[in-house]
Amino acid sequence: MALDFNRNPNQAIEELCREKKIPRVELIEALESALASAYRKRFGTTQEVRVEVRDSIRVFALLQVVQDVEDERTEISIAEAQESQPDIQLDEQVQVEVTPKTFGRIAAQTAKHVIVQKIREAERRKTFNEYHGRAGELITARIQRFDKGDICLDFHGQEMLLPVKEQIPGQRFRTGDRITAIIQGPSRSSKGPMVQASRCDPQFLRRLFEREIPEIQDGLVQIVGIAREPGIRSKVAVRSLDSNIDPVGACVGLKGSRIQTIVAEVANEKVDIIHHSEDVRQFVAEALSPAHPERILHYPSEGRVVVVVPDRELSLAIGREGQNVRLAARLTNVKIDITTASRLTEGGSEPSAQEGANEGV
Repeated sequence: MALDFNRNPNQAIEELCREKKIPRVELIEALESALASAYRKRFGTTQEVRVEVRDSIRVFALLQVVQDVEDERTEISIAEAQESQPDIQLDEQVQVEVTPKTFGRIAAQTAKHVIVQKIREAERRKTFNEYHGRAGELITARIQRFDKGDICLDFHGQEMLLPVKEQIPGQRFRTGDRITAIIQGPSRSSKGPMVQASRCDPQFLRRLFEREIPEIQDGLVQIVGIAREPGIRSKVAVRSLDSNIDPVGACVGLKGSRIQTIVAEVANEKVDIIHHSEDVRQFVAEALSPAHPERILHYPSEGRVVVVVPDRELSLAIGREGQNVRLAARLTNVKIDITTASRLTEGGSEPSAQEGANEGV
């Protein structure tokens, strides 16, 4: 919307503020700055000017009070200045109106693109503030386009960005597809504030559980923690606030119906659901599933445990490239050292902190 300078500017500004939902003071400040730039550009001057937008548009120049004027663009004689301000002194500055008769037309032509840019900036700031408090919200948006691997989403008219690093590896989409993600919140880019989404954040998995599991929605089952490597494997610790409800069974559902819906959304990522326990040793044993520890030694002062597993289950406990123990350590928030029963017997003492697979959090 362009401002009509041939009528009361205040009326045009009021209409623009209502249409764009921009604070009036913010728009006036942007407009006055733009018009000052337009004046200097049109009249080829570097003098300090101020534009006032009220019932009319007026331009004022700040002039230095001198005895003898050498440059009329920046100076005014003390005699002339004292005609309007009798108390003015030498070397002070006086404000003099210099509004050209044709300035309304010139301003409308020259400042239009600046005003539009200011409006866009204000709208982006509004978006930034609006989505700042919506981080973690689960949304379903439509894919608008692809930009060097990043995905641009349309969520009820709001553009969002799903960066490559926030996409589950291996998944492929097409323009127009609907995709589920969580709002990570606004981020600042070279193009201004941009709302960023994610499918890799552990909170995305949490929101899927909350959407699919009624017992979680009702507060009967709680998710205590999540450790995740997107598209590969996750571990989710749950507990029940009702003794009659099995939290793991509630999340799995009849014949796996509930967890299958979640797994399909995360590209068949393997999701281990485990019982949470206040007993660190029991919690670690659950987290290392599908391995079955024979013995767990807890060293609270060191924030670590030593897990003894059967020789045949060492690789199972550690997992491919250490993935199983790494996720278990993140989930339980302790350092986990793994060894075997035969190594423990051969050594004749408890294993050291460096023995086996180490993972600190």
